[in-house]
Amino acid sequence: MRVLVTRPAHSATRTAQRLRDMGHEPLLLPLRQPLHDSAAALVALATTSGAIAVTSAEAIRVLSALGEQLHPHLARPLFAVGETTADEARSLGFRSVASSRGNGGDLADLVAAEKPGSLLYLAGTPRAEAFERRLRELDIHFSVAECYRMQPTVPDLAEIDAIFANGYPDAILFYSRRTAEDFFRMPELLSAGPEHSGIRLLCLSEAVAEAVPAVLRKNVAISSMPDEKSLLSLLRRL
Repeated sequence: MRVLVTRPAHSATRTAQRLRDMGHEPLLLPLRQPLHDSAAALVALATTSGAIAVTSAEAIRVLSALGEQLHPHLARPLFAVGETTADEARSLGFRSVASSRGNGGDLADLVAAEKPGSLLYLAGTPRAEAFERRLRELDIHFSVAECYRMQPTVPDLAEIDAIFANGYPDAILFYSRRTAEDFFRMPELLSAGPEHSGIRLLCLSEAVAEAVPAVLRKNVAISSMPDEKSLLSLLRRL
């Protein structure tokens, strides 16, 4: 099965290997790239105490650039959305890591249950509002440090032509609402056109699926959990 991966290049490379291991042919078309601000993360860590929260593994990659400067903070509790992000935090050396199996709202509920006191949210931009909104509803004090930005990238026509040269992919993986919006906003991709094909549009969550045009909703399948393992499991049903 030919599977189009729209996530950033760093993450897409690992996804591509997982797809090959499953017997699929990955096609990479990154539509966003991260711009890290490790200095902002370091300042935020140095001027706060208590727990840390992340809703994306991209924040963990920002922290990985800090090297030894991160060591004094590895004993702080860390809350993450998804076990994949939690595992990356553990690999970096964090010793007390808890993860939610749902979205940002579920992570906020987990934080509330643990009662960590102060909380530093290492965030990206743009981002979904569910985590911060739920924290406010629960009256949890937190600070936000924007330590990375996901910037749109525009693939050239040669890249698009190469992907569609042998026909349409059988499936497209969408990991974020912003990326799905980027995809369906590009006339070059729309002209290559999933509308009149049997391409399956596999989305990490309901929020991601909302970015798919109504005419294509019949092609959508949504992951049971917002993690890659669950998303890739949808390929077995095609």
